[in-house]
Amino acid sequence: MSKAVPQISIEPDARGVRSVGFRALGTNCAIQFRCVDQKSALQFVADALGWLSAFEAKFSRFKPDSMLSKINQAAGKSWIEIDPEMGGMLDMADAMHRLTKGILDAAMLPLIKVWDWKVVHERLPSEDEISRALNLSNWKDVQRRPGKVFLPREGMGLDFGGFGKEHAVDQIIVIAKKFGIQDILVDLGRDIFALGGNGVHPFWHVGIQDGVQTERCIGGLAVSGFAVCASGDYARRFEHKGVRYGHILDVRTGWPVRHGMRAVTVLAPSCLMAGIYSTCVFVLGLSEGLRLADNAPGIEACLQDDQATHVTREFRRFQVQAA
Repeated sequence: MSKAVPQISIEPDARGVRSVGFRALGTNCAIQFRCVDQKSALQFVADALGWLSAFEAKFSRFKPDSMLSKINQAAGKSWIEIDPEMGGMLDMADAMHRLTKGILDAAMLPLIKVWDWKVVHERLPSEDEISRALNLSNWKDVQRRPGKVFLPREGMGLDFGGFGKEHAVDQIIVIAKKFGIQDILVDLGRDIFALGGNGVHPFWHVGIQDGVQTERCIGGLAVSGFAVCASGDYARRFEHKGVRYGHILDVRTGWPVRHGMRAVTVLAPSCLMAGIYSTCVFVLGLSEGLRLADNAPGIEACLQDDQATHVTREFRRFQVQAA
């Protein structure tokens, strides 16, 4: 998906690293990469940003004319024709639901709306409101036919926030490889994939944010050929009568996760898998979450509660001193 080369300057620094920052998918994003040829570097950035723009236009529930919004608007009314790209996203949603045994559910939009963390809550949602939302928030109710999808009850809705950004990170890495770029760090709202090195080391340095004292890092990771994703209740949250409620919801209860966990950082071979596991581990909590991460091939995790940090068996081999 190629667009005209933008008139921007991404001159390399002393390490040969080019950097571009931008807003996409509702968050601050950055790409750092090493590429000797200026024309190729500019075209890569143009292609990456063009792909992201098209992805957001099709899959954002916040854009009323997106294909995802059309599916949601037709809930309880009619089947919607979809293209293969949307079919692929629905396949990912289905795989995510099965992998996490329903803990991550792309049909959770009614529950997300009930717990809108962006709104100052003068009152918590009632049990009846939560129950009604839960009744509408079940991926198993989504109906599919070849080239079509239907949400059978009015009020149902899909949201790809649980894996869309992570999938986008992986796709930018695919685009970079087409340009022969071997050293790159893609960061879409702290969903990260690092490939190669930063011009000084054969890796990129990624900080582990402290989920308690959020202005600092509790350490750093030397990352190359891996994705890093974090989940926690420290960034998007609200308080009600002195109690903190985060944005990550437990579809089993209908309530925000509240079991003492503050942050989970996961390394995985793809950003999609890192994002799925970081959220799932956070929802499950310390004991069950750590056991899940320890038993998952290629997954390493750091879990932080109010007392300490807890890591999987091989996590420490990625750790370096904080910068």
